[in-house]
Amino acid sequence: MNQLQNIDLKLLRIFMTIVKCNGFSAAQAALNVSQSTISEHMTSLETRLGVKLCERGRCGFRLTEYGTATYEAAQRLFLAVDTFCMDTSALKRHISGKLYLGIIDNTATDSDSVLSRALRKFVSHGHDVQLDIYIGTPAELEGRVLDGRLHVAIGHFPFEVAGLCYTQLYDEPDGLYCSRYHPLFDNPPGGDALIEAIRESQIVARGFLQQHDLQLLKSSYAAATVDNVEAQAILILTGAYLGFLPRHYARQWVNAGQMRQLEPEQFGSKWPFASITKRGATQPAILRLFMEELMSHAYSSSA
Repeated sequence: MNQLQNIDLKLLRIFMTIVKCNGFSAAQAALNVSQSTISEHMTSLETRLGVKLCERGRCGFRLTEYGTATYEAAQRLFLAVDTFCMDTSALKRHISGKLYLGIIDNTATDSDSVLSRALRKFVSHGHDVQLDIYIGTPAELEGRVLDGRLHVAIGHFPFEVAGLCYTQLYDEPDGLYCSRYHPLFDNPPGGDALIEAIRESQIVARGFLQQHDLQLLKSSYAAATVDNVEAQAILILTGAYLGFLPRHYARQWVNAGQMRQLEPEQFGSKWPFASITKRGATQPAILRLFMEELMSHAYSSSA
C-alpha cells in the first residue's frame, strides 16, 4: 500500500471495529453488515497490505503479529486525521473533533480528582467534540501518549519517561487495608507487634509501586502482584492479603464494615497525579482548551 486511498481508510476503520469487538460475529451489529461482507472487506484489506492480519476459525479470533502492528498504526493514523480536522475547524473559530484521553483505573470515586470538574466545564462550552477514553496502567498510558495514540493521559506515574511532559494536578491519598476475614481486622496490635503481624501476613503489591509497598511494610516479597486497583481490592476482600488502596476507593467497603484501614498515620501516602502529553508535539486546539480547563482546577478544592 504505497498510497492511501479512501477505500483503504474505510477498510481500516472496519478492521479497527472488528478488533474492538474481538471478532467478526460481534462486529456485525456494530457495522450493520453481514459476516460474509465483513470477511470480504478483511480479505480486500489483507490483499492491499500484502500480509495476513488475523486468524479466525474454530479457535476464535486472534490478531497476527502484522495485525497487531497494523491496528496500532491505524490508531495513530486516525488520531492524526482527527487532529487535522480539529486544526482546520479551529481556523473557522469553531472547536470540534475527537479528544483521545487516557485515564488510570478506578478514579471515579475520588472527589478531589480534577478530571470530572475539568470535563464538566470543557463540555459545557458547547463545542462539537467527541471523547475517546482509554483506561490503562501507567506504563500503557505513557506508551500510548508517546506513540501518538492518545493526546493526553492522567494518572500516577512513578517514573518520568523521556519524551513526555508531566504536569502535576492533585494528590491521591492511600492507606493499608485488610478485610473483615483477616486476623488483623478485630483489635489489631500496635507498634512493633503490628509490624511483625504485617510481616507474617501475605502482601498484595501494586506492580508499578511494588518496591515502595514492600519497603513501607518492611516485607521482603509480595505474595501477589496486580496491575490495577480493582484486582488489588478483590484480593484484599478475600481476607488472605493485606494491601494498599486509594482511600476514596476503599471507603465504600470501610463504610460497609467489610474493610479496615490499618494505622493511617504510619502506612499512608499521598501520590501525585499528573497529566502527560508528548513533548514537542503540536497541540490541536481541542487539546489546548482541555488542558486549560484541567489546569484551572489543579490542586484546587473539590467543587
